[in-house]
Amino acid sequence: MARGAARDGHPHAYLMLDPGLDTFPKLALRNAQRLPRKIAIREKDLGIWQSHTWSQYVEQARLIALGLAALGFARGDKTAVVGDNRPQLYWAMLATQALGGIPVPLYQDSIEKEMQYIVGHAEVRFAVVEDQEQVDKLLHVRAQCPMLEWIVYDDARGLRHYQDACLLSLEELKERGRKFAQDNPGYFDQEVARGGAEDTAIIAYTSGTTGQPKGAMLSHRNLIETARSAIEREHLTEAEEVMAYLPMAWIGDHMFSFGQSMVAGFTTNCPESAATVLADLKEIGPTYFFAPPRIWENILTSVMIRVDDTAWVKRGMVHFFLDLARRVERRRLARRSPALLDRLLYPLGWLLVYGPLRDNLGMGRIRVAYTAGEAIGPELFEFYRSLGINVKQLYGMTESSALICIQQDGDVKLDTVGPPLPGVEVRISDTGEVMYRSPGVFQGYYKNPEATRETLDNGWVHSGDAGFFDKDGHLKIIDRARDVGRLSGGTIFAPKYLENKLKFSPYVKEAVCVGHERGFVSALINIDLASVGNWAERRGLAYTSYTDLAQKPEVYELIRQEVVRVNRSLLDEETLRGAQIRRFLLLHKELDADDQEITRTRKVRRGFVAQKYAPLIEALYGAADHVNVEAQVTYEDGRTATVRAAVRIGEAETFAGAGAAR
Repeated sequence: MARGAARDGHPHAYLMLDPGLDTFPKLALRNAQRLPRKIAIREKDLGIWQSHTWSQYVEQARLIALGLAALGFARGDKTAVVGDNRPQLYWAMLATQALGGIPVPLYQDSIEKEMQYIVGHAEVRFAVVEDQEQVDKLLHVRAQCPMLEWIVYDDARGLRHYQDACLLSLEELKERGRKFAQDNPGYFDQEVARGGAEDTAIIAYTSGTTGQPKGAMLSHRNLIETARSAIEREHLTEAEEVMAYLPMAWIGDHMFSFGQSMVAGFTTNCPESAATVLADLKEIGPTYFFAPPRIWENILTSVMIRVDDTAWVKRGMVHFFLDLARRVERRRLARRSPALLDRLLYPLGWLLVYGPLRDNLGMGRIRVAYTAGEAIGPELFEFYRSLGINVKQLYGMTESSALICIQQDGDVKLDTVGPPLPGVEVRISDTGEVMYRSPGVFQGYYKNPEATRETLDNGWVHSGDAGFFDKDGHLKIIDRARDVGRLSGGTIFAPKYLENKLKFSPYVKEAVCVGHERGFVSALINIDLASVGNWAERRGLAYTSYTDLAQKPEVYELIRQEVVRVNRSLLDEETLRGAQIRRFLLLHKELDADDQEITRTRKVRRGFVAQKYAPLIEALYGAADHVNVEAQVTYEDGRTATVRAAVRIGEAETFAGAGAAR
């Protein structure tokens, strides 16, 4: 089965790119000429928004590029880019591309071991980083990365007494660029003109759920064509305002905050810090917004915590109108007319609740909003859409230049990721795996031909996801294909599907389900410290730490109810009805990327977790009601500590009609 088509009906028919606009540096120069005074990027620094026009954007990138050239930068060289979303780092990526080089963005919270692997594997010669934290990590791994010659930093705080010869401030680099320009007039424009559509624009490393990260090479053509296709589908213009707050190493940020901004000419906004994103969101009022389900959940949780702290009259009014809005949106999504009384009351709800709440969240101007990465809970989806926020689900991956499918306006469903974008063809293999091909398909994995051959099959990419098309041509993703198994009784076991259902709860932050070739399903659960902590405080339940709170009998009962909710919901799904969760435990610590339990994009490293927590898993299938654990945790600076706890085993009710019911 295949869906989707290219512009002329053939999936390999590429859009003809204007040779003068076939790379990001050329597009940036076009924006500087066409929109010289339009704001290209903003950054909040020390409480004040600093704005840079497209002409200033290009000028800063030009100076950085010439500074790199003065240091001996050659075509094909790699630049590591590390830090929070900052204009200077986006300029450094554009500068690298202008010289025919390849930016390699890294996750800013990477520990030294992770950073060492990517810097060494990518053969990075130059690094442009945000601050002392990133400088320290690179200096520590430099001995194992012999090709790394220069580390350029933006924020000089804490670096005054550093004497390493490889260190250079960004201002010093730009000053070298000015001097280089005097002796080499026209150099920047000449180098930009040498670039072409098939040049590698970025090496984006995958999250590494099953092993070491792989460096996906994406060309300018890959990214530009994909960006244009989505811009046309979503009717994006140069007037859009987008928030750039997700890691620069993630391909989604590269598409939304860099690629589409270059193509459409719209404005990218960088918050002051990760802690101020929601406050800064209110000040900017973006028109175009992306957030993974966890962010949407966090926003809703903060809203409901504030609501629950209000007087009972106001609390009752808010809950009444939110319930009404959900009913209205549920019927809209089902293409049914809302009940007469709901239609009459909805305008009043807009006046009293929905409008003020949207404005308070900074979402009053949003035209298009996305969620992806994991399934979003129906209640969560309905909540935002009921407020008039056009939240839609999309599907993509690093190897596809971020985008494969997007739900269309007026054709949104709770449980799909929509139809393929124009130019994308998707088919379902005989084994149920989603495969695709498009102009956005990556060039291959850097220095890994074997992995490239395993993933690329005559232009088709093996996504590794299991899914199917519904009757309306929407793609529905079930789970990672390799993770789908069966219980010993024959019932299909799709762990991610169950985990997502658990994470629809505001009290559950992470979950890992096990059960392949076993008699029933069990779950290891991380509570959400903020929401469960607030729940405990409202009930006068004292606790000292995450571990202490997680093992409270009252918290076990709270989470047991959420597990029962999931089990009850499975009764409506014939193929998965027998995969109800019978036993569970609340982990004594949060799954952490520093402990290699999850990736930097918060994907569970299932094999590693199964090995590390084997005693806990076996206890779930034994007769004991608790198990003693001792675990080592790793901090960002490399220090370790030991956590000890007696973890309880919880029992959850299963329901009639399920193979595992009891």
